[in-house]
Amino acid sequence: MLVIPKRHVADFFELYEPEKHACMRLLDEAKRRAKAEDSTIAGFNVGINVGEAAGQTVHHCHVHLIPRRTGDVEQPRGGVRNVIPGKGAY
Repeated sequence: MLVIPKRHVADFFELYEPEKHACMRLLDEAKRRAKAEDSTIAGFNVGINVGEAAGQTVHHCHVHLIPRRTGDVEQPRGGVRNVIPGKGAY
């Protein structure tokens, strides 16, 4: 799922505070709806890529909400830390 602000800015840090709060409220709502529709969801990853060096390929701010299920990957520990070599599995 993606939360996408209407106003065009390249990244999350360019949003005004009310826009950031609106994104967080939408994430809460999306999480609630996803859990209500799918009881197999056991957790979530929330991700925001800022800049090409961080993996941003769409230069309009957006926030990823990724539902996770028990056993969906072999080693889920570390979450987004897996982008740093040697830091994902701890």
